[in-house]
Amino acid sequence: MFAHAAQRLGYRVVVFTDEQNSPAGQVAQETILGDYLDPKAVRSFAEKVDVITLEFENIAIEAVARAAEVTLVRPGVGVLAVAQHRLKEKRTLKDFGYPVTPFREIRSIQDISPAAEELGWPLVLKTTNWGYDGKGQRRVTNQIEANDAIELLGPEPLIAEKWISYQAEVSVIVARTANGATAVYPMFTNSHSNHVLDITTCPAESALHSVATRAESIAVGVAESLQLEGILCVEFFVGMDGELMINEIAPRPHNSGHLTIEACRTSQFEQQVRAICNLPLGDTSLIQPAAMANLLGDVWGSESPRFERALQESATYLHLYGKESARQGRKMGHITKLSETASKAANEVIAIRDAIRSSEGTLF
Repeated sequence: MFAHAAQRLGYRVVVFTDEQNSPAGQVAQETILGDYLDPKAVRSFAEKVDVITLEFENIAIEAVARAAEVTLVRPGVGVLAVAQHRLKEKRTLKDFGYPVTPFREIRSIQDISPAAEELGWPLVLKTTNWGYDGKGQRRVTNQIEANDAIELLGPEPLIAEKWISYQAEVSVIVARTANGATAVYPMFTNSHSNHVLDITTCPAESALHSVATRAESIAVGVAESLQLEGILCVEFFVGMDGELMINEIAPRPHNSGHLTIEACRTSQFEQQVRAICNLPLGDTSLIQPAAMANLLGDVWGSESPRFERALQESATYLHLYGKESARQGRKMGHITKLSETASKAANEVIAIRDAIRSSEGTLF
């Protein structure tokens, strides 16, 4: 989706990946298949381009640093180092003065008791690196469960976070250029299933209007504090009292922002191109209320889903990513629905997703 946006603006796209037949590689002008830790391969890639950006943050920091010796990398090593390490992320944001979920570092089983005394049960134990979509984390309600989780998630230091009772999960996407210009999208409301994003809606429902401006302001502040060059998603919990707490950040286009392709004046992918190329940032205003539903591998059966049922609906947009095999929990695509209200769009997109499921049922 980024490659398409860049090409529309006249850019040539080169992809570096360790994945055969990657979705981005299918549409880019050139793909370099290599190991992120191969200095020669990374350098060869960097020499071909004027600026590098990231599709996801779980990339060896050494590879990004080597590439930065040759050409511009946006976002840079500093932002990536914060975003890909949960403990550093929380400490950095807290030190900047932004609200984060309460946390403690866990280096051994002996650290659980004081963490539970401070944060209370239940706790969420997480790995500090390489976690996404619920991977690398466990909810624990007592010392025995915590001991088991440490055995499973260790041996590196973990982070314990307070279990938050919240009224909503929301996210805000902000772009920032090298010259300091910023643009922020309206706040999205997210619902998850099995720790994976399921439905995103925009605009926020009336009960959340009071926090939207604050969330957008915090997201811009985080981007400026990190000296971001590129695009950043800030995910929040909205507590039962309306308090905002940052859950995590992602310095890249975000799944919750996919609806911007049709619902906003400028998509998050075009905005990423504009930001890393230091172009004027695009209009982020909402054209029409919208909802996005993820299409996971669970929708596939022994036959292809009945995609024609989505295509026959007005103001409905199907996006398939070109991944070769469907499996449970894997993001294969998404559907965006525009409608009169965000809640109506959500109901409609869920019904459409249910209608396209394979007639043979799921594989799983």
